[in-house]
Amino acid sequence: MLKSLGVDVYSVTCDGHKPILKAVKKAYPNTIIQRCVVHVKRQCRAYLRAKPKLEASKLLLKIVNKITSIERQEECSFLLLELHNWYQEYRNVLLEESINQTTMKAWYTNKGLHQAYTLLFNALPNLFYYLNDMGIPKTTNRLECYFRHLKEKLLLHSGLRYEAKRNFIKWYLHFKNNPNQ
Repeated sequence: MLKSLGVDVYSVTCDGHKPILKAVKKAYPNTIIQRCVVHVKRQCRAYLRAKPKLEASKLLLKIVNKITSIERQEECSFLLLELHNWYQEYRNVLLEESINQTTMKAWYTNKGLHQAYTLLFNALPNLFYYLNDMGIPKTTNRLECYFRHLKEKLLLHSGLRYEAKRNFIKWYLHFKNNPNQ
């Protein structure tokens, strides 16, 4: 829809959900996709838990906790080196598998650790574009804050049918953006 209105999109900061990534790549193949550092950090922390028992998880959590405070390219380089060194030391723990002897089905023994590392590793290519361009936001916080009022209003009208909800959103945004009407 934006493309049909002649809107050119330079960058998109998002939480990394596959449908969003796919839609952006389809509509705007040359657009920079910046992963929201807060979403990556929050999800990794959920996988690792608040107080992990494994030493590997504790150290990865320390690395993950640093990603929102990266402001310079040097800090990013140190973080990437730290992550690389972590991987070299804990690769066996990360990739350790358990096998069900009855079904012969395998799974990662330290599932949360594996999920957190995989998420972080896959996000890395799109995690630090904001360092090279101050116009690219590193989080979706401003956007989520902007729509918080809309979410609150929708909660008050939770019984609306789909079409009525769509119309409510359209009119709400229209009047919010054109207060003199």
